[in-house]
Amino acid sequence: MSDSLGGGPAPTPLQAPPHASSRGAAQQTPATSTTALRQRLAELRGPAVPPLPLDARALAALAANPGCRRRALLDGAGVDKTALAAALGAPSAFGQSQFAFMRGNAFEAKVKADGAGVLMQLLYERMGAGSEPPAPGGTRLPDLTAAGPEGRAARTALALREATAAGAWTLLDHPMLALEVAGSPAYLEPDAVVVHPDGRWTVVEIKSFPMIDDSADAAKVGAAARQSAVYVLALERVAAMVGTAAESSADAAPVAAVDVGHSVLLVCPKDFSNLPTACVVDVRKQRSVTRRQLERLTRIEDLADSLPEGTTFDLERPAQELTAAVDSVDAAYAPECLAACELAFHCRRKARAAGAVEALGRSVRGELGGLTTIGEVLAAAEGAAGDPLDPTVVALRRAAALRSEALAIAGKAAACR
Repeated sequence: MSDSLGGGPAPTPLQAPPHASSRGAAQQTPATSTTALRQRLAELRGPAVPPLPLDARALAALAANPGCRRRALLDGAGVDKTALAAALGAPSAFGQSQFAFMRGNAFEAKVKADGAGVLMQLLYERMGAGSEPPAPGGTRLPDLTAAGPEGRAARTALALREATAAGAWTLLDHPMLALEVAGSPAYLEPDAVVVHPDGRWTVVEIKSFPMIDDSADAAKVGAAARQSAVYVLALERVAAMVGTAAESSADAAPVAAVDVGHSVLLVCPKDFSNLPTACVVDVRKQRSVTRRQLERLTRIEDLADSLPEGTTFDLERPAQELTAAVDSVDAAYAPECLAACELAFHCRRKARAAGAVEALGRSVRGELGGLTTIGEVLAAAEGAAGDPLDPTVVALRRAAALRSEALAIAGKAAACR
């Protein structure tokens, strides 16, 4: 992923139509708008700071917390959140351990060994209905080698087109997909993409967490589904390009109708062994959420314009200024952020200092309705505040009464011993 968000050469502005000046204001063209956005994002992260490119994990984390304006702005501007968290005095331990990384690579190599025979068999058993099974050693494995991410993305698109036209089982090992995010391409690398003989494209995600009794940890499966949904969106973009190229080229080989599957194959170790097993995960919901979040990133200029004048996340600024800049953007903290965002410790510290109920979890926040701070909750439970007709207040006072009664009974029992 060598390209970056908010970077790259600025397009040449288009000339405004002659009648624009007669109205006293020049019309803004898409080219000038994109250039202005890139300049604004460069100002936010620091003029001399290169943008940090997004990957599938970061885009999936955006989809997991779509209400967080802070993360949307920082990721859209290409700010290095790990370095920013350290500068704020709240360094994060977020990331994959070296041991887990090596274990994942070893398991993936095992799944793809011997021409990916095991992987193709798993895929056919779960998603191969309507097609002949892949013959041993008969799966096509195109070479995707090319110079740079742009070249690899172009080679991947060509390989997908050729595989679809061939009508044979084809596995693309670590293809490169491009997805436009905030006006710039982000390059994504799924574990594999399989092209079915009938023209379907299926994303394959290989994870090292176990699947015990055909069931895996729901949180980990959810994270894998959100990450796979990003790949599905990128594949849909490639499919549209393949269809357009086929229509415009009379000499091109005929291409079957492309169907980017909304179900992905998740491959994990079986039980406590290192043997691979798989399940099918429907990512339609995650795909929709991710698409909406990416559309929100295209309007990142609105978030930037709402900031106080002179706001910047340049790491050369003093910690006090950086803290003020970060806190000027609304966050939507939840304990789940600790596993997905580099700024989670900073946001948690602020949420606790403010007594925000979000620090207790999204489910608790949803149950408390209009009570937004822990102080308000305690006051309502004690009868010092709150609408007595509010069901949430009624439930809190009932719970407080039951707790007092239970403590009183326990105190009497202890005194009798």
